This record gives sequence, C-alpha cells and structure tokens, in this order.
Amino acid sequence: MSRWLQAPLYIGLIVAQGVYVWQFWKELIHLIAMMSVDKAITETELMLIVLGLIDVVMISNLLVMVIVGGWETFVSRMGLKDHPDQPEWLSHVNAGVLKVKLATAIIGISSIHLLKTFINAPSIEESTLMWQTLIHLAFVLSAIAIAYTEKLLSQAHQPQSH
Repeated sequence: MSRWLQAPLYIGLIVAQGVYVWQFWKELIHLIAMMSVDKAITETELMLIVLGLIDVVMISNLLVMVIVGGWETFVSRMGLKDHPDQPEWLSHVNAGVLKVKLATAIIGISSIHLLKTFINAPSIEESTLMWQTLIHLAFVLSAIAIAYTEKLLSQAHQPQSH
C-alpha cells in the first residue's frame, strides 16, 4: 500500500502540466499580439519564440511520460489495454524503458536550449556556449550509458536458449 504515497506526487505533476499549458498559451498569445501590431519582428526573434513554444511542448511531453509511465509502473495499472487512447509505448513500459525514454526526452529538450543558445551566439559569452555544449554532451553520453545498461539487463533476464 505504500506505493499509493506516490499518488499525490503524480497529481502534483498533473498540476505542473496545467502550468505548462498556461505558459504555452501565454507565449502563443504574445507572439500573435507581436505579429498583429506593425512591429517588425526579425526571423531570429520569431525562431526563438517558436523554439520556446517547442521547448514547452517537449517538457510537457516529458511530464506525460513521467506521469503515465510512472503511475503504471510504480502505483497502479491504469487498465488501458486495447483502449484506443493507450500510448503505444505504454504496453511495454517498465522502470528501465521509462529511464531510457526520459533520458532521450531530456536530450531533446537540451537540444532545443542549445539551438536557442547558438542562434544567440554573438551575444553570449564563449564560456557559456562551451559549458552548455559540454552539459548537452554529458546528457547524450548518459543516455547512451543508460540505454546500453538497460539492454544488458534485459538480455540477462531473458531465458537462455541452448
């Protein structure tokens, strides 16, 4: 029964998901307002705003993976088998698969941040560019290590055929 102590944590993440929806709409309305007035917006400014929207969506997707996958794995089955709204990946989710999916989602989010940094590169210190790139590479290497470890563990748990 102690697994149900995690339920409020996942409910809190659902509230955080609502905050991200609010943030997305606020930024989108701001973009539309900027476009509707005669203010000239550069392609770079537009790209940065759109990348910000993509970033919010990717973090929101990460939240969905954690909420649905974590609830299904650690709290209680959701009974979505054969339901038309069941996420494709949920049928084979476990703690290891969830870690790999989260690691790759974090790489995607980090990539968006790094792209935004590179677009603004002339106005950003070189050391900041270097550190953000190194941190991104650390995420990539960590995801590769997690995926490789998960592969080894899943092979070790499969019955050996002779």
